[in-house]
Amino acid sequence: MSERIVKVYPRYERFWHWSQMTLIFLLMFTGFGLNGVHSLIPFRAAVMLHTITALVLLALWIFTGFWMITTGNWRQFVPTTEGMAKVARFYAYGIFKGEEHPHRKMYWRKHNPLQVITYFALTTVVFPAMWITGLIYMTYNFWEAMPDSAFWLEIVANLHLLVAYGILSFVILHVYLLTVGHGIREHVKPMVSGFEEIDLTPEQEAYLEKNEPWRLKS
Repeated sequence: MSERIVKVYPRYERFWHWSQMTLIFLLMFTGFGLNGVHSLIPFRAAVMLHTITALVLLALWIFTGFWMITTGNWRQFVPTTEGMAKVARFYAYGIFKGEEHPHRKMYWRKHNPLQVITYFALTTVVFPAMWITGLIYMTYNFWEAMPDSAFWLEIVANLHLLVAYGILSFVILHVYLLTVGHGIREHVKPMVSGFEEIDLTPEQEAYLEKNEPWRLKS
């Protein structure tokens, strides 16, 4: 293995990351307003902005799913148990002792095992639950005539809120982890420039130098 500075985050992936972050924060802001946590925005305006933002985020996810499949980037998010115990120990203990992160980023595996399983759970469970409950909530006018619709609406609303707090917990943890190790700047910089220092096999290095030299920084 050799360490090289490689463009591992293509332009669209960075666009997806920052767009998603902006949309999620907008959803949190309007959602908290709808639930009475703050009164910084009128209720009607909060409903409209929350709905539009949710639909834009859903469209972004659909397009990103297509991009993941066509480019093969979905492989980055296939869960693995290899190195899981070491990474778990690091976050539970080693991180507070100043130890080095046990996971080394590689060209074909940008995320550590805990990140992968977290992103996999978000993609396959948490966000789908958010979309389903949100769409059911949004279309209440079409099913309000069914028996006990008010009761079921309350169930859907509480489930939607519960999932939202789950996403908020992930955001808080994600931001916290950006502050440890090399600090926020070093963690955020790759998602701005696209370049990061990773391990390459001789075969990968030779392939990139010949076919995709723009990915390598001297």
